[in-house]
Amino acid sequence: MTTPHQALARIIDTCQPGTLVVCGKVAGQVGDHWCHHHSESAMTTLDTDAPNDAFPLSETQDLALVTDTLEHLSHEQGEILLGQLRNYGTHQIAVVVAGSPQWAFTDFIGLGFRRQAELGDETNPLTLYTYNIDSYNHKRAWNNPDNWANPEMWGKAWW
Repeated sequence: MTTPHQALARIIDTCQPGTLVVCGKVAGQVGDHWCHHHSESAMTTLDTDAPNDAFPLSETQDLALVTDTLEHLSHEQGEILLGQLRNYGTHQIAVVVAGSPQWAFTDFIGLGFRRQAELGDETNPLTLYTYNIDSYNHKRAWNNPDNWANPEMWGKAWW
């Protein structure tokens, strides 16, 4: 069984971020460990009680880790946090959330996240969701000039 620490450590090791934003106890521990061993990395820590107060961030971050946070925020505040991280703050996001009726699979899918793994156990089910701007909007075969009614207008007019 993979723990949240192990899952996030694997993500951070794969991403190799130069800039990192963390929110939550486990995310902070994993981020601290990364920055301790990679002195060139910079980490921003968000307050779990009011994470949206930190926005806008001073620069776009490479990776965001969120744990132990969404369960304590209203659904609206949680959506704002994830939306700000996704739209203005980071290239990649990893969120570990406890099973609760407040946050469903469809909430994350609607925000562009993918379910990566089921963590925890029966008494404390956790789910890992990830978002990556590079793989979020996949290329579509039909989205090219060959499939347009007026291919000569491709890229020339925006209405």
